Amino acid sequence: MRVGLDVGGTKTEAVALDDAGGVVARVRRPTTLGPDGVIASILAAVDEVAARSGGRATSVGIGMPGQIVPGSGVVSHAVNLGVRSLDVAAILGATLGVPVDVENDVKAAALGAAVLRVSAPSPAPGGVEPGLAYLNLGTGVAAGLVTGGAVWRGARGAAGEIGHLSVDPAGPRCRCGQRGCIEALAGGRAIAERWGRPAALPVAEVFDAAEAGGVDGADRALAGALRDDLVRGVAAAVRVLVLTADVDVVVLGGGLTALGDRLVAPVRAALRRSGETSPFLRSLHLDERIELLPAGSPAAALGAALLGAERGEEVLSVG
Repeated sequence: MRVGLDVGGTKTEAVALDDAGGVVARVRRPTTLGPDGVIASILAAVDEVAARSGGRATSVGIGMPGQIVPGSGVVSHAVNLGVRSLDVAAILGATLGVPVDVENDVKAAALGAAVLRVSAPSPAPGGVEPGLAYLNLGTGVAAGLVTGGAVWRGARGAAGEIGHLSVDPAGPRCRCGQRGCIEALAGGRAIAERWGRPAALPVAEVFDAAEAGGVDGADRALAGALRDDLVRGVAAAVRVLVLTADVDVVVLGGGLTALGDRLVAPVRAALRRSGETSPFLRSLHLDERIELLPAGSPAAALGAALLGAERGEEVLSVG
């Protein structure tokens, strides 16, 4: 049984896969923060998913926020988990007695999204398997890339980290110090801070206010500007991913995609407008390359399980 986990700031999700790659068990548990809490949350989730599946873990893959040097198993700067630096693979490997692989959660989700995609188009001319980008729209903005059926990490594991690419030097200031970063335009936290009103779902409230006729004029104007910035940021991210990696599809995931067509339709329209004055961009059909990750899909946990299984096979081949 191959186990995969998606460890977030509020919940830890675990799945168990059978030999055919099918999900045979799935659990969600609250995440306890801090180094000890994160390890305890992972172990509890592994135990529970194993009990539900009736099997025993032969490999474990973990998707987590933060920076991870490829192949190291060390997670650093996972602020939302209360972790500065933690050798997750070493600790869990010693406890569980099975190979453990640790990957950035967005990169794991990219692989999971590639596997979950049931209507993938035919390979590009020449028999080359089309690439996929997973664009995570949540508190922040980041992407993961899959090419040739494998996660593309880059030389230092930073491939796809497009959130702090500035696309508008005169735009809102970003936490990184620049102006007009994609994340400053389209990140949920940045939008909530600029909106400045307490709300359980601030981005949804922004869209509601922008579309509501009875809202105060100033509020409606601000909400409209924030909504337009979000659309502009997502459209810019799609252009960057297609123009740099020529991915065949950009799968949108993360909390903001709960907006559904309220978000996707204007993004597609913005991409079509960018082609009105550029025959080159028009030829790329950017608006047709967007898909939504199906709601509730365990993409990160699934991708992590597959990466953990790869790690297990490597250990067995070396042994």
